Amino acid sequence: MQLLEVPPKSGYVWLRQGIWLFRKNPLAIMSLLFAYLFGTLVISFVPVIGGLISLVLVPGLSVGFMAACRDIIKNKQVLPQVLLDGFRGHGKEIARRLLILGGYYMAATVVAYLISSLFNGSDLINKLLFDGNMNRDDVMNGTAGMVAAMAFAIAYIPVAMLFWFAPVLVAWHDITPVKAIFFSWTACTRNFRAFVVYGLCVMLLAMVSSMILMVIMAVLGVFQYAMLVIWPLSLLFAAIVYCSFYASYRGCFGVQEIGAIDPNVAPPEA
Repeated sequence: MQLLEVPPKSGYVWLRQGIWLFRKNPLAIMSLLFAYLFGTLVISFVPVIGGLISLVLVPGLSVGFMAACRDIIKNKQVLPQVLLDGFRGHGKEIARRLLILGGYYMAATVVAYLISSLFNGSDLINKLLFDGNMNRDDVMNGTAGMVAAMAFAIAYIPVAMLFWFAPVLVAWHDITPVKAIFFSWTACTRNFRAFVVYGLCVMLLAMVSSMILMVIMAVLGVFQYAMLVIWPLSLLFAAIVYCSFYASYRGCFGVQEIGAIDPNVAPPEA
């Protein structure tokens, strides 16, 4: 493992590589995403602690997505059980560490939630974290809810930096949870400009694709059904973003054991 400092344009490259990786095996990626969403939905039905349990499992399940991306590049068959690779594929000690990391992630996310609750929107975030029941009306009704959602998004940025690479460092590089969190934070801060470009590209892609879709549906006279199409588009977009996580890992840590993701969008040299 070699931590690299990459140029800002790498953020754009990561997203392009995520799109390429998704197109290589969209069925496998979407199947894993649906399995993940269904599993977390079932867990969220557990009273009071369901949402918290889901948060604890997030780091371990994210390793499964990374493993799926790695297998897709190697042209291996990707089965749904790869989602549990973090807990089953590296021994009991790694599984234990991932659960510990999940506990840290849960605590950090709750702190972000508590910060957002100061903006009188705690009911909105509570539904997101603990009930899994958030809908469009919850988001749109009331200025306080919108402010709280924005506050949560801002407060979550350092949480994302701390845990962006931590799960895969624990599972694939045999690093303790605390050290993995430190290395993840270091990688994100050292390549902060690349992540800013990455975030802007992700937001731009989401906005442009949504606007194009809405314009097309308005021209066709079926704009009232836009939300029925927006949700599948959101899932598709989420799948691409998950694939780009793996691209950012390869780029920031100099992972070259299986070659470039795509010769046309190879990671730029540091």
